[in-house]
Amino acid sequence: MKFTLIAGPCAIEDRDLAFAIAREVKGICDDLGIHYIFKGSYRKANRSRLDSFTGIGDIEALEILQAIGKELQVETITDIHESQEAALAAQYVNHLQIPAFLCRQTDLLLAAGETGKGVNIKKGQFLSPEAMKWPVEKVQSTGNQNVWACERGVSFGYSDLIVDATSIARMKDLGVPVIMDCTHSVQKPNRTEGVTGGDPRLIETIALSAIATGADGFFIETHPAPHTAQSDPYTMLELSKLRPILEKCMKVREALQS
Repeated sequence: MKFTLIAGPCAIEDRDLAFAIAREVKGICDDLGIHYIFKGSYRKANRSRLDSFTGIGDIEALEILQAIGKELQVETITDIHESQEAALAAQYVNHLQIPAFLCRQTDLLLAAGETGKGVNIKKGQFLSPEAMKWPVEKVQSTGNQNVWACERGVSFGYSDLIVDATSIARMKDLGVPVIMDCTHSVQKPNRTEGVTGGDPRLIETIALSAIATGADGFFIETHPAPHTAQSDPYTMLELSKLRPILEKCMKVREALQS
């Protein structure tokens, strides 16, 4: 199975930036033999503060995702937050993603499955690896077997996350591909100012651990200048740092397969 990278900005901010990121990451993935899926949220519904950036407009953002898919010949994925969003988003992208907070929402999972698109389910910060069986089965009950489970850490106290090194192996027992969310795993949520923090220095550590324990792919939010981003500026990986991390990880994967 070809290793997969789901990567792009946290949110679609504008067309030029989205295309620039997609082209850069596609080039890296082509060089390293990685299956690339461009990610960008067309809407950010799960924000802490009322005044947080939520998007540039649903259709405008979805049309940018669609254009990237067609012009660059890459697959695309975006988050959905409510069941009625599934059919709309599915008209523009190849895959749908279920945010971690919403991984137990039955109607949302069924609606995603019924589109026939690939569905990447983020594991809730409150779930064990084994408990992901139930969200996966909800999607599969629609006849859609194109489901992935995505690890992104578990809550530790109020303002930190930890990643269990055994989680990848345990979720692979579910019989679906397992993706490691390398950027949200370094979040520091619930900061008093209402903006999620993070420690992107640890992204490489998370990635190396995950590939060594059998991850089938990575989810990495990336941006050429994360500090200027309108969403998740403290957790995205600086785009210039992506290639060295992936090169190192692919060497690890090659060594394990030899």
